[in-house]
Amino acid sequence: MQPVKGGPGFTEGFIKQEEPVSRQEQLPAADSRKPLALINLRRLPAGAGRGVGWRRGCDWFGAEDGGWDLVLLCSPWRHLERFFLPGRSTAAWQVREQGLLALSMSFIQVDKDSDFPLQNLPYGVFSTKEEPRHRIGVAIGDQILDLSVIKHLFNGPALAKHQHVFEQPTLNAFMGLGPAAWREARALLQTLLSATEPTLRDNAGLRKRAFVPQASATMHLPAHIGDYTDFYSSRQHATNVGIMFRGKENALMPNWLHLPVGYHGRASSVVVSGTPIRRPVGQMKPDNDKPPVFGACKRLDIELEMAFFVGPGNKYGEPIPISRAHEHIFGMVLMNDWSARDIQKWEYVPLGPFLSKSFGTTISPWVVTMEALMPFVLPNPVQDPKPLPYLRDEEPYTFDINLFVAIKGEGMSTPTTICRSNFKHMYWTMKQQLAHHSINGCNLRPGDLLASGTISGPEPESFGSMLELSWNGTKEIPIGSGQSRKFLQDGDEIILTGYCQGSGYRVGFGQCSGKILPAVSGP
Repeated sequence: MQPVKGGPGFTEGFIKQEEPVSRQEQLPAADSRKPLALINLRRLPAGAGRGVGWRRGCDWFGAEDGGWDLVLLCSPWRHLERFFLPGRSTAAWQVREQGLLALSMSFIQVDKDSDFPLQNLPYGVFSTKEEPRHRIGVAIGDQILDLSVIKHLFNGPALAKHQHVFEQPTLNAFMGLGPAAWREARALLQTLLSATEPTLRDNAGLRKRAFVPQASATMHLPAHIGDYTDFYSSRQHATNVGIMFRGKENALMPNWLHLPVGYHGRASSVVVSGTPIRRPVGQMKPDNDKPPVFGACKRLDIELEMAFFVGPGNKYGEPIPISRAHEHIFGMVLMNDWSARDIQKWEYVPLGPFLSKSFGTTISPWVVTMEALMPFVLPNPVQDPKPLPYLRDEEPYTFDINLFVAIKGEGMSTPTTICRSNFKHMYWTMKQQLAHHSINGCNLRPGDLLASGTISGPEPESFGSMLELSWNGTKEIPIGSGQSRKFLQDGDEIILTGYCQGSGYRVGFGQCSGKILPAVSGP
């Protein structure tokens, strides 16, 4: 029986014979002699309890000594399996643990604090001065693998006839192919980039053409965004805002616990990280006893959000059932939904925000796939009252994604973190958002962007907006160097970051940043 490349004796047969496993399905007999390839690896702590399976019927369990949570590829073009291997204190098992870690190594050097190890492999669109054509790449360490150069290697059953998608200037066509193609691409990329695979490692000419230093690249929007929808799915954020403006007794609107509230945003002003943001102008009514005034926004704010890209769409008039929603979610990015609070306060009744939001929305350039995030699933918060049937999910999971907001004022040498939050605090899930969005027959398309809404946790330091951190301007927010803020000033730079922490690695999103420029002169 062949061992897994890079690991001592890890085969499907070894796992069957030596270790109890929790698994979704049996391996096909034809695969029983083939080596396994490691897709994701996470060390579970001692005493870990039952977790949430990443697919229907797949659970894993904790053990007294902890253990390993693995996602393995059974064969180059088949399916994935998830295993739980109990931890052991024997010397032999410790050697095997080292073998497991070896499986997650790439021949590209990756720092342990890098956002882009072999377990991640996010997709993005980049160009260089030497080659200004926009093309699709995958991040690994501090490098970008240019998929247009290696498109001929995608010769599995799902991609052999679709190699052209890796020559496109956006990810839309690849997003539209669906989960089978996504899994096949990820499996091949992890194989090609692994430390034991010679195809790229030992071909100096191909490597020179295929790899680009991230420092030499310019990143672009990963997809053509046809439509953009923003939800309002953090209960803590909605409660905080409600308390500020309506009081504790009426913090949540009557509909909030029954449906994922959302609005349609402006797709044309979604920009990639690093794009400066111009302070907006508009109407405001700072004095209730006086007429409205026109001018530059004085309460410019940030909103810590995440967003997901739609993969395959749905036909007009045919909703996406929640049981199939995961098949339509390609991957996630960080998002800053810049907000002009004083303009918003005056304009939002009765149809919601307009100019207070449409001036700019920033997203991170690297799209982290759902396959990369699945090892970090957590049970979703219990929803009470129980949602209506079309929103009830048999697998109500969320993700353990650490999120941070930092600010760097004009002239400051280093940014200061002002918010530490986590995606796990969301009340409504992405699958519920997608099912609700399409329940009336609304057709979604590859590359559509759906955002979470501001992500706030239970503690003040986890509030995802300056509106909350300053409690509607009643508190100062220290930002270092003796400075403080209630809302953003010209020259301020906001930097969003986020990652999932594994054992000796992290699956990160890179940066989502933008710097505030002064307002343009009014008419």
